[in-house]
Amino acid sequence: MNLGLVIKNIRKQRGQTQQEFASSCGITQTYLSQIESNSKEPNLSTLKEISGNLQIPLPILFYLSLNEDDITPEKRQAFEIINPSVKSLINEFFRV
Repeated sequence: MNLGLVIKNIRKQRGQTQQEFASSCGITQTYLSQIESNSKEPNLSTLKEISGNLQIPLPILFYLSLNEDDITPEKRQAFEIINPSVKSLINEFFRV
């Protein structure tokens, strides 16, 4: 799971600096940097604030951060089949 990279990519797509985005989330730029580099795991309330400021539901952020290692081996084939379609729908609705 690479939640930090997903947050970073969406923030950059929206044209916000770390300082601007961190301020809007009520956290420091240093803490945001640590979240984006996956060196710190934010608590649920911080994640809710981040997802709210990105205007993307938290479950969608979690889904976008999934990688093959997060899926059990017996479900990977199904994940590989549906993942492109699901990501396409997410992109269409949330412009991610």
